[in-house]
Amino acid sequence: MTRNLRRRAAIAGLALLAAVLTPLRPAAAAPALQEVMFVGNNWDGTADIIRSSGSYARIGRLNVVPDKNQRLLEIYLNPVKLAFYLGVQQGPGEGHDQLIDDMYTTPDGSALVVSRPSFADVVAIDIRTGALRWRFAVSGYRADHMAVSPDGTRVAVSASTSNTVHVLDINTGRPLGSFGTGDKPHENIYTRDGRYLWNMSIGEVNTALDDPWLDWTKGDRHITIADARTFQVVRTIDMRPRLDAFGRSDLSDAVRPAVFTPDERTLYFQVSFFNGIVEYDVAADRITRVQELPKNPATSPDRTTWVNDSRHHGLSMSPDGAKVCVAGTMDDYATVVDRATLQPGPLVAAGKPYWATVSGDGRDCVISESGADQITAISFATGQKVLSVPVGDHPQRVRIGRIAA
Repeated sequence: MTRNLRRRAAIAGLALLAAVLTPLRPAAAAPALQEVMFVGNNWDGTADIIRSSGSYARIGRLNVVPDKNQRLLEIYLNPVKLAFYLGVQQGPGEGHDQLIDDMYTTPDGSALVVSRPSFADVVAIDIRTGALRWRFAVSGYRADHMAVSPDGTRVAVSASTSNTVHVLDINTGRPLGSFGTGDKPHENIYTRDGRYLWNMSIGEVNTALDDPWLDWTKGDRHITIADARTFQVVRTIDMRPRLDAFGRSDLSDAVRPAVFTPDERTLYFQVSFFNGIVEYDVAADRITRVQELPKNPATSPDRTTWVNDSRHHGLSMSPDGAKVCVAGTMDDYATVVDRATLQPGPLVAAGKPYWATVSGDGRDCVISESGADQITAISFATGQKVLSVPVGDHPQRVRIGRIAA
């Protein structure tokens, strides 16, 4: 009996030793990802994939409306949807369908999540196959700007005709919550800790009631700050009394594109009809500086000719927080502004620039030229143009993303 016990103990010991010495199988490695830049070609219904810095060479193009015929059939069979569809087409679309407004990649880089204004939805497109993975129909009749949470798992989208921001699971499209906003929600920004979501409403921009004395017709425009987990509104900020207190009652209170400094103590934003930027101290809750930027003498003074009330539309900030890049949409230029003085650098000629973002290496501001069907990189260091790259029809939003290497 003792011999058998010893033998069993020896066998068990050898088995344990073998288990310890056997190399563990490595866990399946996550697919390698490469950083790229997506350019949404709004009138094409495509997204160009380009290098995120350096040459900005085009890697490929993705069709973001593979279900276009199905969507159009649904719209034409519904008189209410058709009326809004035509309104979007003839208003913000300037006679064209608005097929892609904003876009972000899923964390694993396998899909592109896109908001489609004319189809009033958000969809996920498989980057490898081009197939539709999921679709979420927003409330109302138009989808607009989006934002992705810092951890990449949630995407927020403005439903502009229902004054609502929806937050979705970026992988499944499952709605996680929503909150109400001012009239015509537009820009969305997550704070860097992911705790809050800021939304800027721009009011009614599709009417010809653009004279300053008719500003009251544009609706309720304010910033809405919501808890990103509970979706409860924790604060609203109306820029009207703050602009008045600064002595700029002449400026619209419709906050357009906006960008925080790296420490999130200061917000820079554009407002409707204004060729310039506004500086806002977040903690002090007051406007600290307003900088008017050069006017293009060739720009029509008729405000009804400015696209969606936006004279300038597009901001980005250098990673060190020292420079702000401004897209001067109706004035056909972009410029890099020094934050210390708010003085502009060289005016880089551009065809109706509609957005500004930061290159993957942080060296350049990249603008979309919606009137010239190209993107242009501008050096933050020098303010000079680096290069331009042709893209699709009417590029608007430009976003950094990651896809399979």
